[in-house]
Amino acid sequence: MRLVLPNPGLELRIHSYEDLERMEKEETGDRPKWDNKAQYILTCVGFCIGIGNVWRFPYLCQSHGGGAFLIPYLILLVLEGMPLLLLEFAIGQRLRKGSVGVWRAISPYLTGIGVASMLVSLLIGLYYNTLIAWIMWYLFNSFQDPLPWSQCPLNDNKTGFISECQRSSTVDFYFYRVTLNSSTSISDSGGLQWPVVVCLLAAWTLICIAYIRGIGTSGKAVYVTAILPYIVLAIFLIRGLTLKGSLSGIKFLFTPDVEELSNPTTWLDAGAQVFYAFSIAWGGLISFSSYNPVQ
Repeated sequence: MRLVLPNPGLELRIHSYEDLERMEKEETGDRPKWDNKAQYILTCVGFCIGIGNVWRFPYLCQSHGGGAFLIPYLILLVLEGMPLLLLEFAIGQRLRKGSVGVWRAISPYLTGIGVASMLVSLLIGLYYNTLIAWIMWYLFNSFQDPLPWSQCPLNDNKTGFISECQRSSTVDFYFYRVTLNSSTSISDSGGLQWPVVVCLLAAWTLICIAYIRGIGTSGKAVYVTAILPYIVLAIFLIRGLTLKGSLSGIKFLFTPDVEELSNPTTWLDAGAQVFYAFSIAWGGLISFSSYNPVQ
């Protein structure tokens, strides 16, 4: 006895390979394509590499016994990450639709999945662009000597340093009191921090310039946006290796704590990190693959 789920019109929505070839020739001028494979690969790589991956992975390694986290991570990377990654690449390239259109083509009942992934991508984009605004703010203020967050500011009568800064740290004080200008109570929303607002506007302006003509401009921008993070990470790696105690950190990273392998939280965090590392289920990879020719 075979269970058959109702899916009316599936044959009409999922086209044969011959139909896809014919449709590709007919729609060549309508849907853009990547100029070359390098742009597509760099776009996918740049989409997967983000601030969340940079700080989250070392934090999880430290929280779950160093090398003990790498074992479930590599296992789930092969069993979970790679199949889902190839699935998103294949389904986007074959149907040549975005995340919403792909799920609607598979089944009308699954349209909500595409909408949900689009909303998740929107929220992640808002979050990341806020971080970019903060980065731009710190970049503009780094052209000072000494750095404004390297020492506590003087009080109003110039007789000493601000006590709040001395009780916490110079970095925290600069972030909360200067960059964000946080209010003292949650009931007090405060006003707009105009320097940060200008940085956020500049960040969104750069995004609009990069995507104003779709992949025609974004495909060229990835030569910088996708390669630059790796250059920065390489600089951080070299800097970290020169610090005192770096060999102890490397030893901790590759020395597994066997007891952590029996902890379900370790496996759950490793599985979640695989989704972070590959940006799976966000809909972006499906959209990028949809600009490839059907093969």
